[in-house]
Amino acid sequence: MTITHYYPWTRHARVEAGSKQLFNHFFADGEAVTEWSPRVDVREEETRYVILADVPGVDPKEIEISMDKGVLTIKGERKNESAESAKATRVERTVGGFKRSFSLPDSVDADAITAAGKHGVLEISIPKKAQAAPRKIEITH
Repeated sequence: MTITHYYPWTRHARVEAGSKQLFNHFFADGEAVTEWSPRVDVREEETRYVILADVPGVDPKEIEISMDKGVLTIKGERKNESAESAKATRVERTVGGFKRSFSLPDSVDADAITAAGKHGVLEISIPKKAQAAPRKIEITH
């Protein structure tokens, strides 16, 4: 005899995800509907901002990073690596396109943004502009 566990919320989550995908398909604002969204950490350091994005299974060469009017956008796609002829026993990994956008403050140096990918994590370094140090102005007589 095999014990089968029943998780009623799993079915609810699948129905909700399907409904959301259907709604996005018909009511998207001309934007590409994403299949998944990479998780990110954003932190501010003394001289820069850092965005760390989890993009496992995505070739860093296939990720597009752009900066336009103060908005940094990351776009890419995770492709289905399994052979279509093979019968999958379980499929849990999400595939498809993604797009994340971040509004950046005016204090960033957009021309010096760099990115590197390692072990499925994309690191984007966004330097801050050098701030003019306060100075004392002498009054002449």
